Amino acid sequence: MLPELERVQDVVVEAADAELLPRFAEAEREFKADGSVVTAADTAVQARLCKALQANWPEYGFLGEEMSASEQRTRLAAAGTGLWCLDPLDGTSNFAAGLPFFSVSLALIVDREPVLGLVYDPSRRECFTALRGRGAWLNGAPLGRRTLDLALGQAIAAVDFKRLAPPLARRLAEAPPYSSQRSLGSVALDWCWVAAGRFHVYLHGKQKLWDYAAGSLVLAEAGGRQCTLEGESVFRADMVPRSAVAALDEGLYQEWTRWLGIPEKENTSRE
Repeated sequence: MLPELERVQDVVVEAADAELLPRFAEAEREFKADGSVVTAADTAVQARLCKALQANWPEYGFLGEEMSASEQRTRLAAAGTGLWCLDPLDGTSNFAAGLPFFSVSLALIVDREPVLGLVYDPSRRECFTALRGRGAWLNGAPLGRRTLDLALGQAIAAVDFKRLAPPLARRLAEAPPYSSQRSLGSVALDWCWVAAGRFHVYLHGKQKLWDYAAGSLVLAEAGGRQCTLEGESVFRADMVPRSAVAALDEGLYQEWTRWLGIPEKENTSRE
């Protein structure tokens, strides 16, 4: 039996509202060894949710972004019956700068597959949720397969140029196949905004397990399509960063992957 989704949502929303919103735009930032930003809010949310999740569902392990790499690998290898995978603050740079585009991302991984995903945006009080095989929701309203009736040249693309190979980044910059492009700084929300039809196509060159575990499940359960730049399934229960190509609309997905040169026979729709 999976944990009750509403109870998981209550635990995450309570932690985010208590630990993130009072610190928004006022948190002092530090830099980790890889150059990414961390604040006291990241560690406070992780500590609070680790305690709450273990109190409510002690049968599952816990992996958080703010753990050391060695501890993350150990916990993933010892996942057992299941493992919570948490990004306590996805979009830390935005959060510290006062840009209201950040989220908490939580997935439950069982048998090396995501079975529950939740991404909470406290600024908008929007909570995206998904259960494998049962659907995806935004604040309780179903997110379903949609036909957007757009060509790629009319689409809004969410593209993170920073992590793309230079030849592909230059090609996109010099001759973009879409109408316009955004890069807003929270991978988990990127996935969910594609699922909600706010972004039409998506491309990211390098994201980690806690970045995509919940959001990719939301998009899959909303009926969207996704693969890596190599044509593989995006989700993989390991610590190696993955690229991501996605769209909610089937026609846009096919046009987007063809433009990127991904063989159609290798495209995948579900993690």
